[in-house]
Formats: sequence, C-alpha cells, structure tokens
Amino acid sequence: MGGATVLAERIAERRAGLGDPRDLVGELRRALVLVPVDSGGLWTAEFGGVRWICAFTDEAALARFARARGAAGGDAGREAWEFAELRGARLLDEIVPALGVPAGVAVDIADPDGAMAFPPVRGIVPDDVAIDAQAEGPAAEGGVR
Repeated sequence: MGGATVLAERIAERRAGLGDPRDLVGELRRALVLVPVDSGGLWTAEFGGVRWICAFTDEAALARFARARGAAGGDAGREAWEFAELRGARLLDEIVPALGVPAGVAVDIADPDGAMAFPPVRGIVPDDVAIDAQAEGPAAEGGVR
C-alpha cells in the first residue's frame, strides 16, 4: 500500500536509534496511510494540548487499534471501521492546517513498539502552523530539529 510498509520500517529504524529523522518525515509524506472516519470526519484524539490525526500503515494496524478501543470500552460492538486512504503529505500540508489548532499525526498508536508521533513543528508541518515557529517568530533556515 503506497509506501506504508516502508514507513513502518523507517519508524522501526528510528525507534532503534537509526536513520535520519528527515527521511522518516519524507516517508510519511510519500506513504498512503489509513485514517479512521467517524461522523464524516477524520478520527482524531487530543493529548498534551495537540490534536492528533490517527493514521495507520495498514489494515492490520487499524484492526489492532479497533480491538484496543473495544477492550477499553470505546466503540464497543463496532463491527467495521470506515477509513480514508490518504497520502501523508495531504495530512501534513492540508488537513493539519485546516484543523485550526495545534495538530500532528500519530501513526500506529495501538502498537507500543511501532508507534510514532509527528508533532506540529517546523520541518514536519507548514511553518505557519508549527508551534515552534509561533513561539520563536519567523522560521529560521534549517530543517527537522
């Protein structure tokens, strides 16, 4: 599926302390990920003052999330989860800014050893919605910190 397997591999590398974080962001941008849809909108969660778009690298990762939600008492009895397949670049460049609040992308959140957060900072989301750019003023040259 559109590079999502490669994204999962890059996440595993970063969690092991290997690879370049910029490569990981680039892989998310290229990947097609699955995002659950609820009541006509993308499924998000709020944590630490950030709205997180929950994305999954494949249907198995989404199914693990659905099972975990059921076990936690959320969405009990829900048979199937509707989802959208979106390019990571669209999430970061279009959907995050449209939310109007600090927002990032959380990938494979039901997989404790495979989850990765892409926070709303410069080098990941557009500078005009990056929380570090807002705190420091105009964006400086550079990349992912």
